[in-house]
Amino acid sequence: MRLFVKNIGTLAGLNPNGLMRRKGAEMSELLSIPDAWLFVTDGVFKAYGSMKEDRDAAASFERQADTVVDAEGGSVLPSFCDSHTHLVFAGSREQEFVDKINGLSYAEIARRGGGILNSADRLHELSEDELFEQSMTRVREIIRKGTGAVEIKSGYGLSTEDELKMLRVIRRIKEATPLKVMSTFLGAHAVARGMSQADYVNLVIDEMMPAVAAEGLADFVDVFCDEGFFTFEETSRILEAGSRYGMRGKIHGEELAPSGGVEVAVKHSALSVDHLESMTDEDIEILRGTETMPTALPGTSFFLNMPFAPGRKMIGAGLAVAIASDYNPGSTPSGDMKFAVSLACIKMRLQPEEAINAATINSAAAMGLSDRYGSIAPGMAANFFITQPIPSLAFIPYAYTTPVISRVFLQGVEVC
Repeated sequence: MRLFVKNIGTLAGLNPNGLMRRKGAEMSELLSIPDAWLFVTDGVFKAYGSMKEDRDAAASFERQADTVVDAEGGSVLPSFCDSHTHLVFAGSREQEFVDKINGLSYAEIARRGGGILNSADRLHELSEDELFEQSMTRVREIIRKGTGAVEIKSGYGLSTEDELKMLRVIRRIKEATPLKVMSTFLGAHAVARGMSQADYVNLVIDEMMPAVAAEGLADFVDVFCDEGFFTFEETSRILEAGSRYGMRGKIHGEELAPSGGVEVAVKHSALSVDHLESMTDEDIEILRGTETMPTALPGTSFFLNMPFAPGRKMIGAGLAVAIASDYNPGSTPSGDMKFAVSLACIKMRLQPEEAINAATINSAAAMGLSDRYGSIAPGMAANFFITQPIPSLAFIPYAYTTPVISRVFLQGVEVC
């Protein structure tokens, strides 16, 4: 299958040097070509250039193409990469939304049996097929909104049987869609009802994890290392166990309070540490020179009315920063990465170029995928979208509710 896209207003997110991430001042560099063309073959980017300066090459590739798409002056960008979601869940939790309006905190709702435990109760009641159908509705939604690679976590099972059910649904999503899907075992999301924390940690390590590994269901292991959830020591034990089964660590950390999440992530060479609403200057120093990707979840801060991760300070310190949606039923019922980009600009003070890089190449790096996803270069997976004609790339975060994406391509095939 050969695809030629012509009359592109701006072709952005180019990566001619094969960078795996952009950090510090590099994040302000969003390489682009105005008035461009793009050629795709067998699901990967093959070539690109200027409609004027490379017109002979453009004409040659257009003749070779099986399909020609006229972008009609719209911009082309690599698909968003969403490195932190919980989009496999049962039902909704709008009553907790009302509780928050009435003044209850996230922690207070959790102590009353809401939050994660509420989702676990609901998920237990659904069959695998029912859970898959609910989840596919959300998958189709994020594809329409421009996401082309996504990480999905378990963590609403809290029993071996239900954690496996979630991870099997994630595997079915991998098989049923053209999305690139990475799966994460998050058994340590909360402590199951009726168990001590120590006994539950042992269950995660001694029973859940071997069962997950036996079926090859998880790429990563994650732990909610935060105040009122899992300790530094417990998190270390779980990450060490995960590494024995080939599951690299990812961490929920520094959301509710400084918790040691950054430190434990770096200690165990975790791929990313996510949330960071309560991160300290010391945490930023700990992250310097490491491969662990700090990942902000601005939708969570927006929905819970919490502080935002200090993205501007992290970039100023020379770090790479990723952003992701945290799509889940309790604290971020949205997988809209365009809105996450807008929030990163408005509330975290990122420049539009920085926010787009955070949501593409850097979020791909937070899943270990930036060698194939998150930017446009020959040999990279041809996941991209075409916008309506827009005055500049800054219009994408500026027009924060305007649906600017008009066409979506995954693996070089138009899907919506």
